Amino acid sequence: MKFVIRLHAEITIKSKGVRKRYGKVLVNNLKKILQRVDLPASSPLKVVWCWDRIEVKTASQDPLVAAQINEELQHVPGIAWYSQSHELELNDTEQADFTPILAQVLAIWSDRLAHRSFAVRVKRKGKHGFSSLDLERYIGGGVLQQVEATRVDLKKPDVELRIEVDNEIVRVFGDKQQGLGGFPLPTQETVVSLLSGGFDSSVASYQLIRRGARTHFCFFNLGGDRHETGVRQSAYFLWEKYASSHPLKFISIDFAPVVEEILTQVDNGLMGVVLKRQMLRTAQIVARRINASALVTGEALGQVSSQTLSNLSVIDEAVETLVLRPLITMDKQEIINLAEHIGTADISRSIPEYCGVISVKPTVKAQRDAIAEEEAKLDPELLWRVVKAAKVEEVRHIGEVTDEQVHAVSEVEQTSGDEIIIDIRSSDEQELKPLRSADVGVPVEHIPFFKLATAFTELATDKHYLLYCEKGVMSKLQALYLQEQGFTNVGVFQPKQKGLEL
Repeated sequence: MKFVIRLHAEITIKSKGVRKRYGKVLVNNLKKILQRVDLPASSPLKVVWCWDRIEVKTASQDPLVAAQINEELQHVPGIAWYSQSHELELNDTEQADFTPILAQVLAIWSDRLAHRSFAVRVKRKGKHGFSSLDLERYIGGGVLQQVEATRVDLKKPDVELRIEVDNEIVRVFGDKQQGLGGFPLPTQETVVSLLSGGFDSSVASYQLIRRGARTHFCFFNLGGDRHETGVRQSAYFLWEKYASSHPLKFISIDFAPVVEEILTQVDNGLMGVVLKRQMLRTAQIVARRINASALVTGEALGQVSSQTLSNLSVIDEAVETLVLRPLITMDKQEIINLAEHIGTADISRSIPEYCGVISVKPTVKAQRDAIAEEEAKLDPELLWRVVKAAKVEEVRHIGEVTDEQVHAVSEVEQTSGDEIIIDIRSSDEQELKPLRSADVGVPVEHIPFFKLATAFTELATDKHYLLYCEKGVMSKLQALYLQEQGFTNVGVFQPKQKGLEL
């Protein structure tokens, strides 16, 4: 089988040298990411750079392999769109026989064309004894004759049948799948994202990853172990889904001493602005240590009192490093919708808001002199101390570290008949690959992980529960958290067969 990938339009308009460099980076990224596809040794996967496209090839014709490749390609920055390609050879470029092409079109599309409108789009390169219009008319006429209740609509068809004639090769395409767009990692410079795990910071991090910036995560812990567990989930999810071609760092900073100092030393109305300035100062220290060029926040204009233009201006003056705010003009609902689309919304819902400081009457227009006066009361060395004490780890190791931490939590590959499995995946994941009681031999309950902390306290205490998610990372993190809360009747269900279809 073969998939044809088209580069994002902003890449194709760059100079020849830059386009070639971006293309090769994307090829290398795909080679790393597609190693996760289950393939027999006899059918290795190849990724080939062809200037106007990238081709992913394998001798395997297994539909499950095609589905895995399709899933991976959806989440790789730099891809405009991609499609599975079915290739034929022209028997004669002058007097070509269109019959095999029509047969291939019908094999791919006939089941989905009935009672729908369609248009045939042909692109042709090379010298042939026929025109693109000749082939379009032939294929269109054949479809009308052989597929029930179809009609041609050249303006707004339900289905586009796309065919490329490249000299002596004909490519009949399947569904056109939209990619992420953006630029391949890491064609842009490195940044540090201030990740709280909420909707805003997660989406902002995604936006920079999508634009090709290697995005490390800086987390200011204001809520203890539960807060960090949730944010670690968010960081791991973003890396695993959108940035796994390259290592990213997760820097966890205990910010409680800084918050305590602000609460005891700073005027109530200025606490929010001072806290943000202290966070940026701390993140700047981190950025300089890892050679990052900018800081990223999820702030949106006017969303809260500290995010007015006046306050943002004062906040930015605390650092010399460039501060990027990709969500600055977005409404909250737009941000939540995007979080739903990229898959971080459920994680964000599971993380309580940790404001750190709450002003009774927060200022919306902080005065520089007043801020300077309040900050003069603070210990200038405290930020250096909390950075020095920070925990730094590779995001890709979060799953491994979690394995070590949950050694006391039972992990089973097969049920014994006495357990209850709790499927903690989102509703969409459950519908796509349902986990049924008949397949595992024990009852299955569906509780999305963002509701688990509350729902688990209401479950029967004389039962043993096994948490299940497809990758195993979320279930282990949730099991660890429940164990820390004193629950001993919880384990992890991780089937031995990879990619188990249940």
